[in-house]
Amino acid sequence: MTAKPTAGRVAVRHGRIVDPQAGTITPGDVLMEDGRIAVIGHLSPGTIARCEIVADAKGALIAPGIVDVGAMAIDLAAFTAGGITRAGLMPDQSPPLDEPALVQRAAAAGKPKVWIHPIAAATRGLNGRELAEIGLMKAAGACAVATGRGWIADSRLMHQLLAYAAALDLTVIAHAEDGGLAAGAVATAGETATRLGLPAAPAIAEAMAVARDLMLLEETGARLHFRQLSTRTAFDLVRQAKRRGLKVTCGATPAHLLLSDQAIGPFRTFARLSPPLRSEDDRRAALEAVADGTIDILCSGHDPRGPEAKRLPYADASPGAAGAVTLLPLALGLVRDEIIGLPRLFELISSRPAALLGLPGGKVAVGEEADLILVDPDAPWRIDSDGMPGIAGNTPFDGLPVQGRVLKTIKGGQPLG
Repeated sequence: MTAKPTAGRVAVRHGRIVDPQAGTITPGDVLMEDGRIAVIGHLSPGTIARCEIVADAKGALIAPGIVDVGAMAIDLAAFTAGGITRAGLMPDQSPPLDEPALVQRAAAAGKPKVWIHPIAAATRGLNGRELAEIGLMKAAGACAVATGRGWIADSRLMHQLLAYAAALDLTVIAHAEDGGLAAGAVATAGETATRLGLPAAPAIAEAMAVARDLMLLEETGARLHFRQLSTRTAFDLVRQAKRRGLKVTCGATPAHLLLSDQAIGPFRTFARLSPPLRSEDDRRAALEAVADGTIDILCSGHDPRGPEAKRLPYADASPGAAGAVTLLPLALGLVRDEIIGLPRLFELISSRPAALLGLPGGKVAVGEEADLILVDPDAPWRIDSDGMPGIAGNTPFDGLPVQGRVLKTIKGGQPLG
């Protein structure tokens, strides 16, 4: 089989270039050569004539490719459709990413289309009892270390993890939920859970985990990222910790920004998430945290689940949602609602995630890797779980009209299709 040739020089013309670092949107063209951005501005006819591919953006946004932190599965079709050019892969795989060879295998899985950046398991088998060989996994290509879907209950072990990661200059990505308090719960305690008769845990389970980990963080001087936060009290704790100078960041998903636990409705298993959907007050607090900068990253929380995991009684269904395809259009709603500006949005989904994981990307600048997306921010469409590209379409936003579509994903200067 003959390999498909790659284009050396690719030009995109007549776009609106989004620069998250400068906070600007400017009309212009982009020339890519040998996988990097060569020219930004207005290209001459002679330059255009020497290009293998010339695309007319027709006024679409030319923005940095999305860097998604914490995807639960390697899902290339969903990543490409959603504009994700780099994905930080959580260690919750089968088997868990707790050995160097497994990290190396995962890192090679998406190339050249989407680069997968494995996040190492903090403990062997993600069992929360014994630290894994984190140093060896970093040498094998791990970009961070994570507790996985679960919380490390042993405070002594969590202290060791933070201290070890600090010595290795690795960010620790933590799941924030007190496992003892939340054990067996599938919803947040409140009116909705009571009415539906669902096993529930109080929302403070999240804040309790955050408070403990922040105290350990202060003791060790490590870098700590809470992958998904969702409650007012937790955001307040992170806000205060940042004021004290602690190296803490946090992320959130569109689901926890746009939906409250009322979306569970008549036992809608597509709305069975981890962390579970919260109260309306917590949802509003999440929007406030985006607006004031407490939330550093917006992530997809991409966790595709097939019918065998979702067509079950609510309490038995697996938590998770397919979020890669919907991350950008749902996040664009924050721009239309004037909660954040467009450059700030791409800072949240691209440049800051890249910086967190120490990766290239998140920039539209000469010399940077040509990981770009063309976006029509106003294109109307309807989210359809049955027609969603990727492994599965289990989204709580099924049937929702949205605006904003990725027209083309470009990885390393090569348009993907």
